[in-house]
Amino acid sequence: MQAKINSFFKPSASSPSPIADASATPDTDDGLAAWEKSRNVIVNTYERRSATVDRSEVLKGCIGNPPLRKGSSFGSKNLSKKRSYTQFHLELGQSDFLLRHCAECGATYAPGDELDEKNHQSFHKDYMYGIPFKGWQNERVFASPSFNKNRIVMVLLENDSPAHRNKVQEVVKVMEVELGEGWILHKHCKVYLSVSSQRISGCLVAEPIKEAFKIKAPPEDERRFKKESSSSPSTSIQFGNVVLQRQVSKRCQGSDDRLDNGAIVCEEEAKPAVCGIRAIWVSPSNRRKGLATRLLDTARESFSSGCVLKKSQLAFSEPSSLGSAFGSNYFGTRSFLVYKAQVERFN
Repeated sequence: MQAKINSFFKPSASSPSPIADASATPDTDDGLAAWEKSRNVIVNTYERRSATVDRSEVLKGCIGNPPLRKGSSFGSKNLSKKRSYTQFHLELGQSDFLLRHCAECGATYAPGDELDEKNHQSFHKDYMYGIPFKGWQNERVFASPSFNKNRIVMVLLENDSPAHRNKVQEVVKVMEVELGEGWILHKHCKVYLSVSSQRISGCLVAEPIKEAFKIKAPPEDERRFKKESSSSPSTSIQFGNVVLQRQVSKRCQGSDDRLDNGAIVCEEEAKPAVCGIRAIWVSPSNRRKGLATRLLDTARESFSSGCVLKKSQLAFSEPSSLGSAFGSNYFGTRSFLVYKAQVERFN
């Protein structure tokens, strides 16, 4: 009985150790002692790690869950992605800071803008040297030995295919830089394209008319013009069997490369006319080579079927200063026929 009392008040009775249990006497092993031993006993089981570590399992864990570096986060950006940069400019009072105007082709573009500069270079080349043209399968071609491997192609806007009309509109878009936009074409026009070196270097737009008016040129200007024409020096020089032709540039007085703002005074009486030259244009690099004269001669020969028109049956539509100079040289007088072109939209 004393042994039971001592085991009840023993200090380590709440958490008996295996050593104390092993040293306990057999007579203490009764029902009360067994209940006291099993009460409030926590058993922890540990498994010993093997000495050799399976490195393949460790690598799989590292690949599946890469360790976070210092300063990294789950929402961090991919540093290997190619960076994009933006071009900035400094405004220091320069006049052409935003847009620059090309004095040769008349285009306005933004310097520093890669796409804008590329478009300007393409348009500048087309304006100065002509619009690229590879040719069509069905062409109305006018050629002669004097054209030097060049040809003139006629387009009828009413009857020809959309590809022909689209190319004409592309050429007209370049012409509008000098001649103004929105009035050059309509569906009844005949268009003559001068083609050389796979480029359209000149264009003439003609339309049927019934009457025109003669320009009133001052008598002193007419006399001066005829005197200059008759006293013009020879343009050819001969060395034995070799003949050199000199190129002569003719301009009327006060003419420049801009549209003439002066009024054109005409006679009141209308004159009969057949072909109206609505617009004529030659690329700047091909001027002074006779292309405009060839275009006019071809229009006179082919505008009316079965006959060749006289120069007196042609009329210009409100010519510019350059047009007046060219008309005076072509007709041999300052008093040639002009008419007012009607504005019709071409769709």
